[in-house]
Amino acid sequence: MEQEPQGVPARKLAKQVAMASAACTVFGREGYARASVDTLAEAAGVSTRTLYNHFPGGKAQLFQTVVSWTSGQVRDAQLALIDAFLAPERPPHADDLERDLVALGHAFVGLMAQYPDHFALVRHIHSEADHVPPEVLEAWTNAGPGPVGRAFADAMTALAEAGLLDLHGDAGMAGSHFMALTSHAIVQVTHYGVTPVPRQQSDRLIASGVAAFLRAYRAG
Repeated sequence: MEQEPQGVPARKLAKQVAMASAACTVFGREGYARASVDTLAEAAGVSTRTLYNHFPGGKAQLFQTVVSWTSGQVRDAQLALIDAFLAPERPPHADDLERDLVALGHAFVGLMAQYPDHFALVRHIHSEADHVPPEVLEAWTNAGPGPVGRAFADAMTALAEAGLLDLHGDAGMAGSHFMALTSHAIVQVTHYGVTPVPRQQSDRLIASGVAAFLRAYRAG
């Protein structure tokens, strides 16, 4: 996991990481509701008693650990992409804005192939939200979507300050609209990467999404 907890012996931490890694595969395959503690323990090669010794909260705690862990990895990748394409200190030239937004859309979509286990978890979170404990949903939001949404809002604000966008007073909404029109459009048709679409189709979806975004938000 991302950081080594203070005071946790290395051997115990290694065991927890192994269990979390195995659980990530199980949850991604079966979802939260269907995955049993017995299955999770078997996948990790430990007894259920050992699993509860490390994760006293059982399945819910293990799922929260896995979701927070993988969300942190994807969050860092997404933040790096936002900085690479839309860093406030180096905004795109007006003539390059559409090109750069299309490239950012493709880069975000590409993360589904780089982190398939995480996006399998997210797919299950959305489909089983009524079964997933509220604290797990909150942990997921705090670990990933929350920070990324704020970074997008900051990037939108910087583009507005550079005279490239008119945000109509809501940077957060502009960022949400960009995501909805680009990467989320691909997420929907591919079911989080389960059924990939041809490159020509993804090119068309992202390009048309960026064009629609700019029709709504381009300054002037």
